[in-house]
Amino acid sequence: MQSIELDGTDLRLLDLLQTDASLSNQAIAELAHVSPPTCLRRTKRLHDLGLVERQVAILRPDRLAQLQGHGLTAFVEVTLDRQGAELLDAFEARAVADAAVQQCWRVAPGPDFMLVVHTPDMPGYLALTQRLFTGDANVRNVKAFFGVKRAKFDTRVPLVRST
Repeated sequence: MQSIELDGTDLRLLDLLQTDASLSNQAIAELAHVSPPTCLRRTKRLHDLGLVERQVAILRPDRLAQLQGHGLTAFVEVTLDRQGAELLDAFEARAVADAAVQQCWRVAPGPDFMLVVHTPDMPGYLALTQRLFTGDANVRNVKAFFGVKRAKFDTRVPLVRST
């Protein structure tokens, strides 16, 4: 892996991008205290280095619920019966391919996977369980926790300046 060096300007740019990537280059440059050409060049470098995974719009589920129905968020622990690499990879591939799965984490110790899933309602969650868990003979245990209130949600990665 190549050695990447980040200075204070790079960290400011990354912080600004993860706070609001919809800002114009001019606005980001002003907030970062650099010229627009410098901002553009450095931002392109940060993208080229693979430090920015993607830029997206983050939707408000509570506002969408007013238009589309309540929605259901579940945090699901999944334990497999056998943990061979190919079996872990197979379950992971099926989970990440399902549109209802927002996040999929391999974890240790404890269960093998933690999933964050969002479905329109409880019948939607039941359909998800049948797709991912019931039909997989290697799924030993599934434990779900249902979100009742989202107190905090943030996508920002804390950035620390190394000394």
